[in-house]
Order: sequence, then structure tokens, then C-alpha cells
Amino acid sequence: MKADSIKSELESYASTVNNFILAFVEGKPKELYQASSHYIRTGGKRLRPFMVLKGCEMLGGSAERALPAAAAVELVHNFTLVHDDIMDNDEMRHGAATVHRYYGMPLAILAGDILFSKAFELLTFNCRKAGISDKSIIEMVEHLSFACTEICEGQAIDVEVASSAKFPSVQHYIDMIGKKTATLFEVSCALGALSSPNHTTSDIRNLSSFGRNIGIAFQLVDDLIGVIGDPKLTGKAAGNDIREGKKTYPILLALKNANQEDAEKIKRVFGTRGKALSQDIKEAVRVISHIGIEQDVRSEARRYLHEAVKSIEGYNNSDARRALQFSADFVVGRSL
Repeated sequence: MKADSIKSELESYASTVNNFILAFVEGKPKELYQASSHYIRTGGKRLRPFMVLKGCEMLGGSAERALPAAAAVELVHNFTLVHDDIMDNDEMRHGAATVHRYYGMPLAILAGDILFSKAFELLTFNCRKAGISDKSIIEMVEHLSFACTEICEGQAIDVEVASSAKFPSVQHYIDMIGKKTATLFEVSCALGALSSPNHTTSDIRNLSSFGRNIGIAFQLVDDLIGVIGDPKLTGKAAGNDIREGKKTYPILLALKNANQEDAEKIKRVFGTRGKALSQDIKEAVRVISHIGIEQDVRSEARRYLHEAVKSIEGYNNSDARRALQFSADFVVGRSL
């Protein structure tokens, strides 16, 4: 399977998930539901639902059977995005206005709440319609509710880190992204296993491990993109994470490896939000790019990728398993 093939398959599954969600997330007041589905309509690769669907297929189930669970995961993901953007005061996502910027703060908060409640409606009602047993549905609810708690804890740790004058240790950072980001990848894969008709406890454990490791790798690369990514690809301003003062692993590495002059250039604009001059931000991005952190960050991400692939290598050499592996490669190899 080549890069073009996995991208094509991701796009196909994303379209299926999007159409399912847009048909499900509707009602009155109309503007509330438009706000709730805003990020579904403005883009996104749908990596997490893809892992639900392919995880189910790898264990002998069908994408149709796993579709409600895949949509539930994406609704929770969108719920976190809406609230994260409010907390970070972000104005753009995927090149479009954020929900609170477009619809206003009160409606954005309610839109996030709708997404959260609708996710569990999908698990309890639509999964039953898809033929999934009540026992498996109860386990799905347990997994997803636990994941939601972990995400909130991770976000709270992120807030603590942001308010501290010190940078976190690498392990503290990994623990934080493990909760904030990797948990949702982990539960995606767990729900994929639970959606399949003949899953075992080992299947849930193995796929969960795959998802958790891929989630950490994803965030490592995402943080790299947030520092030196091309605005045309990210939909955000150049050096966004530097400007916002996000204490991520790439910035930690850059400051550790920079000489005194370059470190000062980074610190001068770090956390200045809209106050720093554009040329100073560009200079900080240039400095970080030339320090050469990309190779180190991607190397760390590949370490987690290797652990992820080990979790599912014992399964039959099916197309679904290969698709999961190639999606993992895609996560780590994303362009800047």
C-alpha cells in the first residue's frame, strides 16, 4: 500500500463518517446544530474514526457495523476541539474561523455540549441498531467515558504547564499528551475491537496499545508542525505555538540545543501572542528550523510508531492491518 493509496482510503472513509454525522447531528435551533457540525464541514482527516473502522475490519467485522462507534469518537474529538479553541483563544482551525469566533461564545459552549451528549447517544442507540450486543455497548460506554475524563485531566495539566514559569520535563510532557491526545486514539482502537462480533480481551488490549502509541507519535509530530509548519498546510499563522507560548517537546528541544543568541531570539517572542513583530516570529521559526530538531522529534515519534506496530503484528496479514500500519506511517511522516 502506497502513500497515495492510504490517503485515498482515508478520504473515502472520512466522507462516509462525515455524511453519517451530518445526518445525525441536526435539529432545532438550527444555528446550534450548525455550530455543532462546524468542524465536520470545514475539514479534517478523521484519523480516529478510521482506526475504529479498520480495527473492527481487522477482527472480522464490517465498517458498517463500526460506523456509529467511529462517529461517536469523532464527536468527542470535535467536542474537545471546540472547548480547546475557547480555552486557547484560537481564531482559526483548518483555515476556517473557530466555532466561538464564528457563532459566538455561548453557542460554541452549547455546541460542544451537544457533541458530547450525541456521542453517547450513538453508542447506546445506534450501536444496538447496528447489531452490537448490550454487553459490548456497556464496555464501549465505560471506555469512552473514562477517555473523556482522561482528556479533561490532560487538558488541566496543560493549563498548569502553561501557567508555570518552568518548562515541563520530557516525561511530564509525554504523560500530559498521553492523556490529552493519545487517550482518544487508544479508545478509538478499543471501540473498533468492541464493534467486531468475535473480539477477545486480548484484541481490545492489543488495539488499545496500538492506538495509545500512535496517539503519542501523532502529538509529537503535531507539535513539530505547530512550531515550524507551513501555514498553507496547517491553516494557522507561522510559528503559532511559539507565539502562543506552548511548552511543547519541539520548543523544549530547540531551547536546549540553541546557542545563547538563538535562545534569546526564541524567548523574545515566546508567549507574546499578538504583540511580537511578524519578522521576529519568522526569525524565531528560522532559528528553530536551523537547529535541526525535526529529525530528533520524528525519531522519537518513530519509536512510538514501532511499539504501536508491534501490538498488531501477530494478526493475519490482512488489508485492514496493513491499512492501520500505513495510517501510522502517515501520522509520523506528515509534511510540515
